[in-house]
Amino acid sequence: MLRRLHKEQPASFAFTEKNLEWANGQISKYPAGRQASAIIPLLWRAQEQEGWLSRPAIELVANMLGMAYIRALEVATFYFMFQLQPVGSVAHIQICGTTSCMICGAEELVAVAKELISPNAHALSADGKFSWEEVECMGACANAPMAQIGKDYYEDLTADKLRELIARFSAGEVPVPGPQNGRYAAEPLSGLTSLKDFESGKKQYNASAQAAVDIGDTVKRIDGTEVPILTPWLKGRQTA
Repeated sequence: MLRRLHKEQPASFAFTEKNLEWANGQISKYPAGRQASAIIPLLWRAQEQEGWLSRPAIELVANMLGMAYIRALEVATFYFMFQLQPVGSVAHIQICGTTSCMICGAEELVAVAKELISPNAHALSADGKFSWEEVECMGACANAPMAQIGKDYYEDLTADKLRELIARFSAGEVPVPGPQNGRYAAEPLSGLTSLKDFESGKKQYNASAQAAVDIGDTVKRIDGTEVPILTPWLKGRQTA
């Protein structure tokens, strides 16, 4: 797939003060002459700040790293995680279209995205809140079909569930990521066949997960580990 820079570009780009401090910290991890190794994290932080990766942002990062513009452009256009056009101000929805998800209903999810957002991928919705694209496997095959929204995985989706998610995002909510059919993780749909003591923790986990999303906190899973809740574009853009 040919990836080009968006035809409409901003006049300039600058990191925020805190993001610039963070970027310089990343550069300092590498010895003299190897600063270009920081290209991916710096491009990623630029995208998190603005929502997408513009030409001025790519050129600024190249200058910071002492790279030719074309070398930075090669990285930005090679990796599909970099968005080269504006994305929705609330959420960019990446629908997995690879085998497991396709068999389990990804085409229905794409149909919903075309209906509610835009007939074409990488195009903004009429209100500018949403955009979408179809992507390759994101490794959640046991919970197919799924979509990545912002930084989070929303799994076990149906067309109706995706409609509901879009409506909730549009209303300013941040739905709890993960399985959307009541599963805790990727256990059998019929219920656990082993480690059944974990069954009782589902409601507790789901309730704490929603509370953590609301305040941008972490969730303590029933095995005692702390899990960060990574909110979508609505609350997740890195400005600090």
